[in-house]
Amino acid sequence: MIDIKILERLNIPNRAERLENLKTVLAETKFPPMVPQYINNHIHTTYSFSPYSPTAAVYAARMEGLCTVGMIDHDSIAGTEEFLAAAELVGIPATIGMECRASMAGTRLEGRRTNNPDQAGISYMTIQSVPHDKIPVLDRFFAPYRDARHARNRSMVANINALLPGIGLDYDRDVLPLSLAGEGGGVTERHLMYALARRLVEQTGRGEAMVQRLSGMGIALSDKQRAQLADTGYHFYEYDLLGILKGAFVGKIYVDADEECPKVSQLVELCREVDACLCYAYLGDVEDSVTGDKKAQKFEDSYLEDVFECLKEEGVWAVTYMPTRNTHAQLERLRGLCVEYGMFQISGEDINSPRQSFVIKAMENPLFANLIDATWKLIEHEKIGAALR
Repeated sequence: MIDIKILERLNIPNRAERLENLKTVLAETKFPPMVPQYINNHIHTTYSFSPYSPTAAVYAARMEGLCTVGMIDHDSIAGTEEFLAAAELVGIPATIGMECRASMAGTRLEGRRTNNPDQAGISYMTIQSVPHDKIPVLDRFFAPYRDARHARNRSMVANINALLPGIGLDYDRDVLPLSLAGEGGGVTERHLMYALARRLVEQTGRGEAMVQRLSGMGIALSDKQRAQLADTGYHFYEYDLLGILKGAFVGKIYVDADEECPKVSQLVELCREVDACLCYAYLGDVEDSVTGDKKAQKFEDSYLEDVFECLKEEGVWAVTYMPTRNTHAQLERLRGLCVEYGMFQISGEDINSPRQSFVIKAMENPLFANLIDATWKLIEHEKIGAALR
């Protein structure tokens, strides 16, 4: 975990000042050696939801020994230029992209649960290795979808207030200031849950009082979650709480996404236009969530072959997955299907919580050497247009 005082300097509101502060911090920093196996292509920043600005994310990743660093934000690519500038200052190779949701309407997966905990028929995709001169194209494409998301977010805030009388959340006052929406950032369910977490702490306090409050909301806690809530001095206490709320409470207030989700065919065409890589983000049936914000749930494993058939039919030729999240059996099956269907494979460990390490220890396994090679291909594609496959 990055030193809190340094994090505060690299998280100040102005991006130019963040980069200037990074220069000062670097003069005082001795980094550990880079570890060739340590890559991460799916680090979220404050442009979606994360405790790290793009500048802070780069610094924290390098401080943990990563040899490459990759940025992904929900519905937004607005922080990537800062991310690339920070990476250049730090001296670490970088790759950029973004994450979005795709409507599977009109495909063989229409109405079926894939990798989305909250809604069937909507799949999470990533757009990887975006050529840097195409950043504005993606930003313009997703602007209306971000606007549509604001309308649905307001409806979910209304549902929170109806379900929890006296909580008194206001989208403009309590949620938007937690985001970088004014700079092209995305506003997600995590922002709503973070605003709710802050209000709950304000009204209830921490520790056992919070445990009792959540119990009154019908939320059953695991031993791990109880231990987190008992750690009342933790600097990011509200992040632990939002993880609990994300897994157990979002379903109670969720409003289906519609207008804010482009069709998968539109995303395929967009990625062809900008020469980026569209990936299906494999989740797999979940027993215990690494990030603490997903409950045990069945996803696409029971018809994974159908998922691959759909990807082939729609023109999606890459899959991203998380070696840490899934079992050996899940990964063996997934990787076998990737080979069978000719899918480019990308490592995508989702980092959005301060308790997570940027290091993917699983990458030390020689089994995943192909994912390290793929990362360097992403970087070279962005730089010189080198082929990914």
